[in-house]
Amino acid sequence: MERRRLRGSIQSRYISMSVWTSPRRLVELAGQSLLKDEALAIAALELLPRELFPPLFTAAFDGRHSQTLKAMVQAWPFTCLPLGVLMKGQQLHLETFKAVLDGLDVLLTQEVRPRRWKLEVLDLRKNSHQDFWTVWSGNRASLYSFPEPEAAQPMRKKRKVDGLSTEAEQPFTPIEVLVDLSLKEGACDELFSYLMEKVKRQKNVLHLCCKKLKIFAMPMQNIKMILKMVQLDSIEDLEVTCTWKLPTLAKFSPYLGQMINLRRLLLSHIHASSSISPEKEEEYIAQFTSQFLSLPCLQALYVDSLFFLRGRLDQLLRHVMNPLETLSVTNCRLSEGDVIHLSQSPNVSQLSVLSLSGVMLTDVSPEPLQALLERASATLQDLDFDECGIMDDQLLVLLPSLSHCSQLTTLSFCGNPISISVLENLLHHLIGLSNLTHVLYPVPLESYEDVHGTLHLGRLAYLHARLRELLCELGRPSMVWLSANPCPHCGDRTFYDPEPILCPCFMPN
Repeated sequence: MERRRLRGSIQSRYISMSVWTSPRRLVELAGQSLLKDEALAIAALELLPRELFPPLFTAAFDGRHSQTLKAMVQAWPFTCLPLGVLMKGQQLHLETFKAVLDGLDVLLTQEVRPRRWKLEVLDLRKNSHQDFWTVWSGNRASLYSFPEPEAAQPMRKKRKVDGLSTEAEQPFTPIEVLVDLSLKEGACDELFSYLMEKVKRQKNVLHLCCKKLKIFAMPMQNIKMILKMVQLDSIEDLEVTCTWKLPTLAKFSPYLGQMINLRRLLLSHIHASSSISPEKEEEYIAQFTSQFLSLPCLQALYVDSLFFLRGRLDQLLRHVMNPLETLSVTNCRLSEGDVIHLSQSPNVSQLSVLSLSGVMLTDVSPEPLQALLERASATLQDLDFDECGIMDDQLLVLLPSLSHCSQLTTLSFCGNPISISVLENLLHHLIGLSNLTHVLYPVPLESYEDVHGTLHLGRLAYLHARLRELLCELGRPSMVWLSANPCPHCGDRTFYDPEPILCPCFMPN
């Protein structure tokens, strides 16, 4: 009798208005009506059609109906609950968030799995599953075009009578909580703290998974505490932008080695420590570089301002297991031996992006760079040699190899002392690269009035126009050539196309 009364109540709310309203409006009105009696709404979940769960959940979330949310999590008929999208752009109410996690708590402690329960993932990321709520609200498709799911099989815990099992035990699948983490001092708010407490208490059945992890300024003991609660094999994208010294990097290294599905790694600003011996320094470096043996999925490696890389680039690369798609070594000191090892490494044969920006190459012979470009010529799309101190004679040696980079789309070599004659020679070599659309080149040497870097703007405009005219003559007027150089006063980059876009240092008071 009670079940029949509930069914009638649901039908009266979801069907009686259908003559006068659109499906979407009908759902909104019915959800608001049902939530007026929260006890009835909770009791009705057993009979609620699957397609009405998302709109009712949205209404309960917006209206902060904590008890309804808690019950809906336990009866959620989809494998994923993308809560993060609902949280986007609003200040999440703590009690609302707690209600969802408390619903998981109840779910994970039940001996009998709810009949309709399918939940496997609570997704707290704000930029995933963007269409889920709009589709199920009726914005993108008919509400009634979605089939009813099959009933989930009940899962019972193993019971024993006189030492014998009365029922075969079914494995319990942990629920994953997906987050993107940015670790920085003062960033752990009350919501995050509550989540971490839940994960700590239910670590065996509630797995905190993180595809994107960013680490900024935060004490290492706090970082380690958080990483111990994260499923490290879930991390695919890691950025470490701290001002660590080598001993701190060594403490972090074992955690890096457990990120076996890591695809992208960015590491910057590792400084020397004067308090350790050379032997200890080598031990710490070896501890770090050896972790790459445990990263078989790594595709993109960005290292910036690593003090220890000179003379050790080969030590790092030989532990990288597969060819990389992106290699960015910037603002590091490298020896000629490092560049030779780089050109011979099997990891560079399939590069699509290569950046050596800020690596001083003035005293490096061009032949290893030439060999490097030849190795990657079939796949290289984006090449960055900014601020490398490359001279005219070095660039001339590289021109044939550059012309072999058939997939190249962007070339940037700003901040190098190159003359206009060599730039014209470069243009002739690149003109046949049909995929090349953007070239960022340095201000020609002839544009300077003196050794202090004072620009003669009229001369610069003339030289730029000369290159543009040459592009048109050679049949590539749409290829974008932008001249850029750091301002000698403030360091900001100034672009010229065709007239200079001046930084404030050149503007009259």
